[in-house]
Amino acid sequence: MKFVIEFYRTRETDDAHAVVGRETIEAGDLAEAIEVARLLSQTLDMPQRPDAIAITDLSGNALFSGIVDVS
Repeated sequence: MKFVIEFYRTRETDDAHAVVGRETIEAGDLAEAIEVARLLSQTLDMPQRPDAIAITDLSGNALFSGIVDVS
């Protein structure tokens, strides 16, 4: 199954967010896609380190969003 992962930074003052990276991946299920997203958040070359991710299907339907674990 294909998923689109968006990596973004959130501004605390007004909760605005800016996308700093986007990847399309192939994963067996949503749990695997979340794990891949967390790994990519640490290894992709992006202009800033993301603090959150959003995962959608190819049609743009939201499947997951959450804070990236920085530990």
